[in-house]
Amino acid sequence: MADRKKTVCIVGAGPSGLAAAKNILWDKRACQSAFGGFRVTIVEAQPRIGGLWPSSPDDTSGLVHPLMLANQSRHTVQLSGLAWEDDAPVFPWAWQIGAYLERYYQRYLRGLQETGDLVLQLGRRVLKAEPIDGGKSGWHVWTQEAGFDVVDAGKFDYIVVASGFFGSPSVPEGLVKQGGAGGVPTLHSSAYRDLDTLFGGHVPSSGKIVVAGGQFSGVEIAATIAGHLSNKEHAPGGKSSTLSVHHIVQQPFWVFPLHTSPAVAAASPPFLPFDLTSYNVLKRPQPLTDTQGHIPVETARTVHGIFSTLLGTDQSDVHPALALPMDSPARDLPPYIAVSDTYLEHVRSGTITVSRGKLEAVEGKIATVTASTGSSSVDDVAAVVLATGFTPAPSISFFPDTVKEALHFDASDIRQPLALAFHDTHHPAVAGLAFVGFYRSPYWGVMEMQARVATALFTEDAAFQSWASSTPQWPQLALALVEDRSIERTLALRANPDRASQFPMGDYLYLMNSFGEALGIPRRSGAVKKGAVSMDIVTPMHYFDGDGDNGDENTAGEPTVDAKDNAHAIAFTRQTAIAGLKDNRFVSRAIFRSLQGTWKLERTLTSRLPSHPSGRFVGTAEFRLREGTKDGLSGSETADAEYLYVEDGTFTALNGPSFRATRRYIWRYNERLGKLSVWFARTDDASKADYVFHALEFAPTERGWKATADHMCIDDFYNVHYQFSLKGVNLTTWTLEYAVRGPKKDYTISGAYQR
Repeated sequence: MADRKKTVCIVGAGPSGLAAAKNILWDKRACQSAFGGFRVTIVEAQPRIGGLWPSSPDDTSGLVHPLMLANQSRHTVQLSGLAWEDDAPVFPWAWQIGAYLERYYQRYLRGLQETGDLVLQLGRRVLKAEPIDGGKSGWHVWTQEAGFDVVDAGKFDYIVVASGFFGSPSVPEGLVKQGGAGGVPTLHSSAYRDLDTLFGGHVPSSGKIVVAGGQFSGVEIAATIAGHLSNKEHAPGGKSSTLSVHHIVQQPFWVFPLHTSPAVAAASPPFLPFDLTSYNVLKRPQPLTDTQGHIPVETARTVHGIFSTLLGTDQSDVHPALALPMDSPARDLPPYIAVSDTYLEHVRSGTITVSRGKLEAVEGKIATVTASTGSSSVDDVAAVVLATGFTPAPSISFFPDTVKEALHFDASDIRQPLALAFHDTHHPAVAGLAFVGFYRSPYWGVMEMQARVATALFTEDAAFQSWASSTPQWPQLALALVEDRSIERTLALRANPDRASQFPMGDYLYLMNSFGEALGIPRRSGAVKKGAVSMDIVTPMHYFDGDGDNGDENTAGEPTVDAKDNAHAIAFTRQTAIAGLKDNRFVSRAIFRSLQGTWKLERTLTSRLPSHPSGRFVGTAEFRLREGTKDGLSGSETADAEYLYVEDGTFTALNGPSFRATRRYIWRYNERLGKLSVWFARTDDASKADYVFHALEFAPTERGWKATADHMCIDDFYNVHYQFSLKGVNLTTWTLEYAVRGPKKDYTISGAYQR
């Protein structure tokens, strides 16, 4: 006769909590055990599932803006057994991630609520969790709904902390008080939505928006605000403004675009979503070892060199505060990275000004910044946005001090505030407790692996009460736990923080491989080869264990719906890689991204008809970033990204006069089609698109990427040729030539563009 099912309380219904619930409830070894499996209660503070991830484009109540673009692609931001919809963007919006999690819940968990194996409590938070006999006899939990009395939720055999590393915004109280007292709007980066909400509907025409904080969130929010300023000025009907962003950072960092190249040395480098390029197991020496944690000087300098080569710059050409040249002492320190398509060019153009130091105070409209070289000030401050990160302490506030002490809790350690065993999954001194996703940058595949470890720990404990006195069902994991030294490494890093990596658990390939070996889940092939480029890409789908439907096949020997979805996702990743390596799929996106900003332009016009003078143009060409517009488009056409192109300079006719010349176009990128196109501007409003001039068709050459286009404009035929030269992933020079033939036209234009 089977014993009662064991009970589990999961704190949080974000991706970590949902992955934990799915794996605990669907694991076949747990379901087939003598105790009959688990019953799970999920307690979530939000009134919806998803945690940080909003549920719709209008859901602005959480810590993540619904229109924030993910900095990992859909290939990484997914859980095994559930594929994205085919038409989902490569880099989804935050609300689309929330919608994906809703589908995950509907597939794996909704039906279990009806059977009673799952209880979902939304709009309620865990206030207290007391271990019984150190957790060996379970946990006593109390919860509360906002505005109501505390409720005794009862006793659970096990508890999973899936409440997230981003417990609450970290806001220096003194800064907020001083900024507010001076009448300057001050908020945390997680609360920023747009310029109107920042300024209460009254956006000033001048001043500096100070952004403090130089890691991922600092770069993202600085670029976002700069994009809003650019759009406000350059969108149709836009107004001129001298508002700008002043970004205060404490150290230089590398800024990677969303698409990078697995072969930057090639004359015509292919492009892929940067996580596919990064998560190529073939580029790493075997067997895999952990490259994160403590970073020696020689390793730091090697990685800095790799980053410089990949990007094609040491960033000294962008701004001195971001420069990381070969002789920089900063190259002795562990490298830091951020991800943004637009940040560097906003800096180069001056929309974002960067300074080194730490924001100390805001008095009136003056911000004080301290650095090793002394203090400085930023005047004319219009607003302050604090990208000062998050504190994880609220995510474990329900534990008593005795539990926190056992977990080596240190609120001052912003990287790993707890010292946990086997890749931050548990602590041997606290029984019946597991952690899923409680670390910085929780890649979804890793959190899913942590959920599987939690399932194994609880299953083995429920069956035998002690791993040491049993024959475990996960023998590789039992051995891995014996050999694990994660706690000792974390404590050692606290003693030497200057040599700690940006993300102590940042080696995705190593972590996935380590978890896979310990759990007995073999990695499925992600092999792709094109020419000299060989890849074996790792995503969560490549470690599918078939537990969603108790295996890859049903009783009839047919693939389960989960296995089909998983295979489809693996195939989609492979197709994406092939499209990038073979079919130039992301070249247009990479070129479009790299055009942003100002270029020096020299153009020669050679006419064969006396009615059109030959001559030379010297000036600038600006690609001004703005939100996509609908002008000139029809039906379902979209402009996912857009520039207003403005050139201005002097044209000197051959043996003739000189005069000021200007022209405007609209450049557009459509992600679904992977198409970059150029549009004529309207004659009555040069900020709006009229009709398409041409679309670029890319092809590789020994000199770089070329693009061609033909266009018939009434009676005139335009034959267009582009040549793009890149260094690393960045465009350095390019040329544009086109010949025009018609009843009254016969001329050739040849232009050269240089940063």
